[in-house]
Amino acid sequence: ASAKYFCILPQKKLLAFIFVSFQSVVDDWIESYKHDRDIALLDLINFFIQCSGCKGVVTAEMFRHMQNSEIIRKMTEEFDEDSGDYPLTMAGPQWKKFKSSFCEFIGVLVRQCQYSIIYDEYMMDTVISLLTGLSDSQVRAFRHTSTLAAMKLMTALVNVALNLSINMDNTQRQYEAERNKIIGKRANDRLELLLQKRKELQENQDEIENMMNAIFKGVFVHRYRDAIAEIRAICIEEIGIWMKMYSDAFLNDSYLKYVGWTMHDKQGEVRLKCLTALQGLYYNKELNSKLELFTSRFKDRIVSMTLDKEYDVAVQAIKLLTLVLHSEEVLTAEDCENVYHLVYSAHRPVAVAAGEFLYKKLFSRRDPEDDGILKRRGRQSPNANLVKTLVFFFLESELHEHAAYLVDSMWDCATDLLKDWECMNSLLLEEPLNGEEPLTDRQESALIEIMLCTIRQAAECHPPVGRGTGKRVLTAKEKKTQLDDRTKITELFAVALPQLLAKYSVDAEKVTNLLQLPQYFDLEIYTTGRLEKHLDALLRQIRDIVEKHTDIDVLEACSKTYHALCNEEFTIFNRVDIARSQLIDELADKFNRLLEDFLQEGEEPDEDDAYQVLSTLKRITAFHNAHDLSRWDLFGCNYKLLKTGIENGDMPEQIVIHALQCTHYVILWQLAKITESSSTKEDLLRLKKQMRVFCQICQHYLTNVNTAVKEQAFTILCDVLMIFSHQIMTGGRDMLEPLVYTPDSSLQSELLSFILDHVFIDQDDDNNSADGQQDDEASKIEALHKRRNLLAAFCKLIVYTVVEMNTAADIFKQYMKYYNDYGDIIKETMSKTRQIDKIQCAKTLILSLQQLFNEMIQENGYNFDRSSPTFSGIKELARRFALTFGLDQLKTREAIAMLHKDGIEFAFKEPNPQGESHPPLNLAFLDILSEFSSKLLRQDKRTVYVYLEKFMTFQMSLRREDVWLPLMSYRNSLLAGGDDDTMSVISGISSRGSTVRNKKTKPATGKRKVPEESSSSDSMWLNREQTMHTPVMMQTPQLTSTIMREPKRLRPEESYMGVYPMQPEHHQAPLDYKYVDDRRGTSLMEDDEEPIVEDVMMSSEGRIEDLNEGMDFDTMDIDLPPSKNRRERTELKPDFFDPASIMDESLPFFPT
Repeated sequence: ASAKYFCILPQKKLLAFIFVSFQSVVDDWIESYKHDRDIALLDLINFFIQCSGCKGVVTAEMFRHMQNSEIIRKMTEEFDEDSGDYPLTMAGPQWKKFKSSFCEFIGVLVRQCQYSIIYDEYMMDTVISLLTGLSDSQVRAFRHTSTLAAMKLMTALVNVALNLSINMDNTQRQYEAERNKIIGKRANDRLELLLQKRKELQENQDEIENMMNAIFKGVFVHRYRDAIAEIRAICIEEIGIWMKMYSDAFLNDSYLKYVGWTMHDKQGEVRLKCLTALQGLYYNKELNSKLELFTSRFKDRIVSMTLDKEYDVAVQAIKLLTLVLHSEEVLTAEDCENVYHLVYSAHRPVAVAAGEFLYKKLFSRRDPEDDGILKRRGRQSPNANLVKTLVFFFLESELHEHAAYLVDSMWDCATDLLKDWECMNSLLLEEPLNGEEPLTDRQESALIEIMLCTIRQAAECHPPVGRGTGKRVLTAKEKKTQLDDRTKITELFAVALPQLLAKYSVDAEKVTNLLQLPQYFDLEIYTTGRLEKHLDALLRQIRDIVEKHTDIDVLEACSKTYHALCNEEFTIFNRVDIARSQLIDELADKFNRLLEDFLQEGEEPDEDDAYQVLSTLKRITAFHNAHDLSRWDLFGCNYKLLKTGIENGDMPEQIVIHALQCTHYVILWQLAKITESSSTKEDLLRLKKQMRVFCQICQHYLTNVNTAVKEQAFTILCDVLMIFSHQIMTGGRDMLEPLVYTPDSSLQSELLSFILDHVFIDQDDDNNSADGQQDDEASKIEALHKRRNLLAAFCKLIVYTVVEMNTAADIFKQYMKYYNDYGDIIKETMSKTRQIDKIQCAKTLILSLQQLFNEMIQENGYNFDRSSPTFSGIKELARRFALTFGLDQLKTREAIAMLHKDGIEFAFKEPNPQGESHPPLNLAFLDILSEFSSKLLRQDKRTVYVYLEKFMTFQMSLRREDVWLPLMSYRNSLLAGGDDDTMSVISGISSRGSTVRNKKTKPATGKRKVPEESSSSDSMWLNREQTMHTPVMMQTPQLTSTIMREPKRLRPEESYMGVYPMQPEHHQAPLDYKYVDDRRGTSLMEDDEEPIVEDVMMSSEGRIEDLNEGMDFDTMDIDLPPSKNRRERTELKPDFFDPASIMDESLPFFPT
């Protein structure tokens, strides 16, 4: 016991175990075993017991005289039940290292003992007996630790069996070679020696087989369907290792079926282990023939797992199917299509795995005749056909707005293909070869879009929006690749882009994509590569495109291209700036000239003049978005245009819309100029005047007959009011105070009216007013998106206190009616306003309920039915409002009190004209107000009740008629718990329902009670006016629970896949089960053998029925292929191996 190895056993400090040399420790233990095997085994038993987290120690007396089941029962009684944690589940890198060290120790132990000790029928019998008994324990720590140990022990034994098989094969080969020699040269003594060696190896292999059978039957067949997912995962992970390591013995249907069945497990962790185990098998192409039946049976399940709710599982399922592609014609076209569409997944690992599958299936196979043209480039390169295939796939997928996602999915596996821009450029510019099909217009558009996405990905080095958590820091190698790619892009497209623009100049879609390319150029190359003439050609093409097109997307693309090229850091700036200035000069002169003719008095403008003005205005507006055009003084001419439109009322809507937008840009550029540089007082006053005048113009256009004009005016007004609010002075910009603009009540009212008229409408009404727009799903979604943006713009004004908070009442009251469309926006607005001012927010909420109540009165009169849907809807809205206040009553105390105060005043505001014997006209509102009573603290309920009594007469308190029910129910809601002076506070941690305390936790010596409200504080609260502050009350400490979490005990009825009770004789089987001792094992290909387990993809709700019921299965014996003339071990030593723990009648599995 004093041997060196003993010091590392975890009797005092488990973590010391991770810092030792297992080789020397095991060697010392072997020496001790040879000296006294009982003492050495006792140390090993205590090692396993204490690695489970048990503080008990098995004594020599217990070891000699007690059965395993009795020892385990004794250890269970001494287990520390104060915590559910044990070494294998503890967090932290050291405990993770402990787990790997524990597994490594078992492997070293078997490896060092494989030549003698494991065959003595004592050491292994004892260890297997102990681990089997522990794995049957209802204590999770014992079961988990022993299962891990048993599975690692089995893995080590499989390795020993494999070595024995190899040695037997070598011995047999040597024997055959010696025996085939002629008699004169044959050595009989060597033949006899080889026969003896083969016999010893055979006996050893029989021993190993029996040990593995004991572990497999006693541990694996029960624990692979344990209630704990970690235990099931261990079993599946290890059986995968066995099948991969010793495929001749384990890679057959009898073992594969366990993996196939467990792919239906409800826990993603277990399903993931199944897939990784199968990947190790499918990776070896030589094993494919043994997997054919398994593949045909479980292929559909694997395909369905590509849509697993756990992304990690879905990724591994796709990777497994990629390996399955090695087998020809296994996956059908439908199977492949189920994976193809995942390249558009928002989850990048899933998309990348699907991209690799797609590439392997469609792009990785090269025709033999392509080998002769590997060195060809451009249109004749082998990538040409692959690029076409990519275009065809993109078009067939019918997700044309997601080319960036397709490119990103294939970026890691098909980089060379996606970066072959020379080939793509050749396909677009060069004429098709003899017999080659030319690209259609649609295919050319798709190719340009894909080419743009590949260039963007190479230049920016990050996934598209929605595929990443943000820009990551690039490594030095990635930065070099990025610079090389940008150089390659610039050198190629600086020359090719003008040609491409010239070819497709009239196609708006193609030109828009092509014009984005210069954003990713290295502009220095224009100078260093002497490419100025190509720059001039590019500028000429952009100018021509501006003159030809009036499409907003094309014009904005031209504007952004000029902005990208006009970089003062590069020498090409002057050249580009001159070209830009010349273009703007011409546009501004043309606009002023056209406008003068267009606005001449007494003449009716014709359509051609209007078109010329509109097209020029569109171009100027698009350029003003990205460029400062202040020196062209565009405010004056736009003001004239808008002013004339207001006076005459016949201005074309598109001209008004773009004039408003252009003027908006003028204001913003002037503000940016003033903010960035020192400005004079005159500049501030001029901007202030222009901004105020512009806001008045927008306000006039809010009443325009055209919906599009009103929406544009509303959107711009919201932006201007937000920008020029008090927020403009933040960040030390006090000099901008003269620019602060607060909307008056009339403007606020008009903005709110716009929202009510154009946002809170039925979908059908909107479609009917949309100028005959086709009523289809796409148009509905687009219209809803537009309305959501309008509502969000107004709610932003509320949140930033640009408009009065009480205007939100008209928004909040729509919460239930339009929950599906705008619920998230309205709820977020509530949350933000509550953070700004809790009391004012509460007053706004109650105001919205009052407005709804008044609307109901106007519609139905005062004698309405309180069970009507309208009234019930208001009550439900009040309940929803109450839920938004959360659980912390202390934080919302003042707000809830003020809400009740306003509600009570509203209820008694209108006395009944028939006299005091009749209820006030708004008394039914108390029924709605009672929804908020639960949010009051108990002492505040008394205070509110006292305030309520101020409005009640003595006769009211005696009334019991139905019309007085709202008052009665509201009073009862305030009286409930109101007499108790102990506060009911839920703050931070909700109060526990149970009062059970852990025996080690000291009870509290006393509790602090909050005194009742004094009469003075009551009067203070009752006499408050509209602004109310917190009643004078003592602060209540947060309540914390003293309940210690009891250790989770595992019960057989909680089992998900069968956990066996500690005493098998008490187990009542529902049916009679028969054990078939069949060497063949059982085939997994019979239809009645797969357990009925819920498909995770279909539903994750409910519990799977215990698979033990009504099922039967055969437990096979492990039969190693090379060995012959097996001998069965009839029994293990009874003192150390409980036969009941290795069940001759295993629990049922197959449906009967």
